[in-house]
Amino acid sequence: MTSINIAVVGIGNCASSLVQGLSHYRDGANETIGLMHWDLGGYRPSDIKVVAAWDVDKRKVGKDVAEAIFAKPNCTAIFCETIETTGAVVRMGKILDGVAEHMAEYNDDRTFLLADAPEPTKEEVIAALRESKTDVLMNYLPVGSQQASEFYAECALEAGVAFVNNIPVFIASNPEWASRFEAAGVPIIGDDIKAQLGATIVHRVLTDLFAKRGVKLERTYQLNTGGNTDFLNMSNHRRLASKKISKTEAVQSVAAERLDDENVHIGPSDYVPWQNDNKVCFLRMEGSMFGGVPMNLELRLSVEDSPNSAGVAIDMIRCAKLAKDRGLAGPIDAASAYFCKHPRTQMTDDLAAQAVKDFITLQ
Repeated sequence: MTSINIAVVGIGNCASSLVQGLSHYRDGANETIGLMHWDLGGYRPSDIKVVAAWDVDKRKVGKDVAEAIFAKPNCTAIFCETIETTGAVVRMGKILDGVAEHMAEYNDDRTFLLADAPEPTKEEVIAALRESKTDVLMNYLPVGSQQASEFYAECALEAGVAFVNNIPVFIASNPEWASRFEAAGVPIIGDDIKAQLGATIVHRVLTDLFAKRGVKLERTYQLNTGGNTDFLNMSNHRRLASKKISKTEAVQSVAAERLDDENVHIGPSDYVPWQNDNKVCFLRMEGSMFGGVPMNLELRLSVEDSPNSAGVAIDMIRCAKLAKDRGLAGPIDAASAYFCKHPRTQMTDDLAAQAVKDFITLQ
């Protein structure tokens, strides 16, 4: 098997965890702990190479990715301190709606410091993808970056590069974009990465459990707090529309009966600076059991947010490359349903897991 060359848009906490993870597993530490798949279709984490990157922060632009991932405002856990130089220097990215106006109200350690460099044209990004022989483009832009995400999706389309959309901007699940990727012969996986063991996957599993055990789910909420730049960005609720849809549909899709809007609340709730990259989820589910007897469940989940997504991202990258190897195009539904909150085709997690297994072993 050949290596998998990836390009990354947005060198934030999630990209930091991903790059750290590639070095961590490349060195053979904890060979399989923390990975859903060690070998996926013949590809291992050590086969993934970062060959290009874009960001807009002056503390990252112009630096090798191996150095840029530790620059502010990143605040995720450092679990692999020695990162080999990648040779990929972070380029100035396209801003568009990628930076929220309210971010300027916070101090330098929490927000972006825009680089004083010209933004790239579409032609320049496409050329960089082709020159670096990128196989997969990873979108890690901030929540609410609709225009910026579409800019890079367009670049991936024209460069013939597989696109993995980790954020809740609807591209793979948008019929128009899905058709364009299919027509261009380019695979896409998305939308909105589902963490390894995060709030949404736990909420989904419990909702599915209620349905399978005959418990009527009547009301539920999921409240999340965190202190990273992502939560700071989402404190502007105008950037949250697609995020709330994505998280809510991920749960509604596995419920025995859809809940009325007034009985379900799922979404980011508050920014707590001292939490840094730690995310705390407060989950409550109310329902009726045998004989209509009421019950309720309350759960508190605390996770380091960005490492929680990195292992999933490694699997998405490898599935995208497998799809490219096989000449597949458009949304890869099995991978999207298993790894993302808002795929084109929703599946229960057990069916999605089997679909991914079948996809991986397909000859």
